[in-house]
Amino acid sequence: MGDTPRCVRWFVAGSCQGTWERGWKLQHLELKGITLIVLSSEEGTSELRLERLLQMVFGAMVLLVGLEELTNIRNVERLKKELRASYCLIDSFLGDPELIGDLTQCVDCVIPPEGSLLQEALSGFAEATGTVFVSLVVSGRVVAATEGWWRLGMPEAVLLPWLVGSLPPQAARDYPVYLPHGSPTVPHRLLTLTLLPSLELCLLCGPSPPLSQLGAQLLERWWQPLLDPLRACLPLGPRALPEGFPLHTDILGLLLLNLELKRCLFTVQPSGNKEPSPEQRRHLLRNFYTLVTSTYFPPEPGASEKAEDAGHRSQLPRACYLVLGPGMGWQVVALQLGPRQLLLLLSPQSPTHGLRALATHTLHALTPFL
Repeated sequence: MGDTPRCVRWFVAGSCQGTWERGWKLQHLELKGITLIVLSSEEGTSELRLERLLQMVFGAMVLLVGLEELTNIRNVERLKKELRASYCLIDSFLGDPELIGDLTQCVDCVIPPEGSLLQEALSGFAEATGTVFVSLVVSGRVVAATEGWWRLGMPEAVLLPWLVGSLPPQAARDYPVYLPHGSPTVPHRLLTLTLLPSLELCLLCGPSPPLSQLGAQLLERWWQPLLDPLRACLPLGPRALPEGFPLHTDILGLLLLNLELKRCLFTVQPSGNKEPSPEQRRHLLRNFYTLVTSTYFPPEPGASEKAEDAGHRSQLPRACYLVLGPGMGWQVVALQLGPRQLLLLLSPQSPTHGLRALATHTLHALTPFL
């Protein structure tokens, strides 16, 4: 495949699924008449992980090319050329992403130290520009957003900040995008303005306003007075939580999901100087999430299924834990309370009998923010 375009490795016509020799796993997904195939050599990769990866890849292609171009192919060479715009975004799903929205289908968020001030400025800026869909994004995570932005459907709500975080730094952009759920055939404009390195304003709009209208005067009016709160957002990229947030010292990583709001907090840096490495922590939490979602906390049933499954679901566990081994001793615990799920990665010295109490205390501490 030396001269084969990269896109051919991502989606191939055909229909097959299963596990090959030597542990290679194959998964396919058909959407809108397009068959996507992913081949993974990672040990223990779940079908849930591969299926959601394919959904994100398809969403990325629609986001940057449009559904019409994908489903009504007039010129194959032209489509290959246009798909190059999605390479960077798709590659970010295939590596070791610091975000987790690709798997959880929830928007990666952070907790800013002065969130109310930033939210007020964001709303004022949106009104001044006549734009309903505005967000403040740090390293692909949403710091604050307007109500209009939060109403975006899936997968664009996850894809748009992820796209911004995957692009090379630029002072301003005027980027054409399609909305895979809301507008798959009619393009919108994604405008971005860099306030500080890795901290960007994002506006989703139609033909207006022009990028030139969002000049220095408008930015200075709304954001210059908030320079210190904006600077405080920069470390939130990898950390998600503000400095000094009260977390137990045994916590090595956490994932909090609000399944109603479709938002999540994900960090592996509460105790950054301990083993395992951040990459291992992300891997362990992602694997535990797929296990929990597939086995213990399945998605809520539809209306027609609720009455039939009420008795069964009343017996489902609200908490579970695992001790990872051999020789590691790290522990993972999951707790579900209402629309929220909390997953924790804990150090070996954390006593097993106290896992549920620790998870409950942490969930209550984080609930006001998500």
